[in-house]
Amino acid sequence: MRAVLFDLLSALLDSWSLWDDIAGSEERGRRWRFEYLRLTYGTGVYVPYLDLVEGSAAAVGLPGEFAGELEARWDELAPWPGAGAALRRLARRLPIGVATNCSQVLGVRAAGLIGAPFRSVVTAESAGFYKPDPRMYEAGVEALGVPAGEVLFVAGSPRDIRGAVSAGLEVVWHNPAGLDGGGAEKLAVAVIDDLRRLDGVIESL
Repeated sequence: MRAVLFDLLSALLDSWSLWDDIAGSEERGRRWRFEYLRLTYGTGVYVPYLDLVEGSAAAVGLPGEFAGELEARWDELAPWPGAGAALRRLARRLPIGVATNCSQVLGVRAAGLIGAPFRSVVTAESAGFYKPDPRMYEAGVEALGVPAGEVLFVAGSPRDIRGAVSAGLEVVWHNPAGLDGGGAEKLAVAVIDDLRRLDGVIESL
């Protein structure tokens, strides 16, 4: 592998906790987030990210105003433990980048919270498509300047695994939230719950 492309909002950042806090409980936050993921992964061509966040809240009986609160509190997103150090170490020998389902402004802000030297930050807005459209992954690979066959994708959700594999990428699933893979985990070359294990996985490929 000559480069690593990361999902951002699930693979590198614990966005689950912020959504739960805004919603008032883990149960409400998860209902909202899973509905958002369902809507987003079925959208295809880019529409405003916060419209999807607002629509998913309304669909599960939560206030649409939660979308504005998420935007206002965006910089409270916290990296998963060890993420920054792991990526800084990795970036000393391989270029790293991000492919994330959100707006360009919010994607750049979120990437900055990791504290890692990303070569590129590609968002659904900049690519024009939401994952799992293969053009989103292709845009992320192109921004890294490395052939797709030599790029490892680190997914944050089961749908992201399937999308990246369909786009021809080898995939590692970082699953610190303990999500049910629904069988998608079988498509990944490895499943890890700590990004500090990623170096060892890359060395084994």
